[in-house]
Amino acid sequence: MVKTLAHIALLVCLGTSLVCAQSDPLQKGKTGIESIDTLTVNEWDVPTTRNSLPLTMLFSIFPGGGHYYTEHYIRGGFITAFEAFLFYEVYFNKAYQKDRVLEQAKPFQDSVAVYTRKLAFAERDSIPAYQKKRNDFINRVREKSDKKKEQEDLRIAENAWLLGLHLYGMFDAFGIWWNNNYRSVEFRSMKTAILWGLIPGFGQMYNGEFGKAGLLYMGLIGASTSIWTSQKMVNYYVDRKHIMERENPESEDYERVAERLTYYRKNRNQYIWGIALIYLYSIGDAAVDALLSDFDNPVHLALLPTLTGGAQAFMTLDF
Repeated sequence: MVKTLAHIALLVCLGTSLVCAQSDPLQKGKTGIESIDTLTVNEWDVPTTRNSLPLTMLFSIFPGGGHYYTEHYIRGGFITAFEAFLFYEVYFNKAYQKDRVLEQAKPFQDSVAVYTRKLAFAERDSIPAYQKKRNDFINRVREKSDKKKEQEDLRIAENAWLLGLHLYGMFDAFGIWWNNNYRSVEFRSMKTAILWGLIPGFGQMYNGEFGKAGLLYMGLIGASTSIWTSQKMVNYYVDRKHIMERENPESEDYERVAERLTYYRKNRNQYIWGIALIYLYSIGDAAVDALLSDFDNPVHLALLPTLTGGAQAFMTLDF
């Protein structure tokens, strides 16, 4: 009985010392036991001796440069590859597609001009046939013009995603520097994280997750621009639909325009819902990160000796 009481008293004393060490502002995140306090912490960021913030941000102007400087070569490689692909898509492939559409439209434009001249000198019996041919070629020109308009708006949206990706790379590079110098396993307030999270990205920055904040901004910038470009296409096709309703509402081109109008309305609405979900997810993510902010803190796990010569695990959890 005495041995049991002594055993309990020892555990209480050791447990109390752990709690006191955690509550002491000079010993935050420490147990007072060197073998535990020196345990490695599982981190996403690789430790590096390159701690210059100006150089980190200067190199991050280039795609993946900040990651290369801080010796995060794999992450930098992914960012460089994705940015290079988007850059090619926006500034080379889209220009090629635009030239191709213009090239395809040229024969139809020439045909319109030919039948316009024929109508000027045609006999009365030939006018309906010439007029029908001319209208068919005009519709083909309009179809190519619609495609060119869609490609231009898509190029603007893709350029916004490219900008957002580059911004993410800069935020992530700053996050690497921050965690390499100010990494903390202290418990953060979930309530405070939620309040900061009401401002997009601030909850992530409160938790020291700058890369996540950059990812959030990339999504918001890309989705917002996609909403804007989709709405522009909706307005464009609404005008086209009204014109064709007066001309020939039974034509195949009218059905095509109506289908494209429906497509861009759905596309716009999907991005609106996407932004709402991203925003709500960011608040929840900030709350969860704050709740698990001290998950790697060694103060939560310790091996304590027993009076029988063995060891006993001691673990605490914060909620």
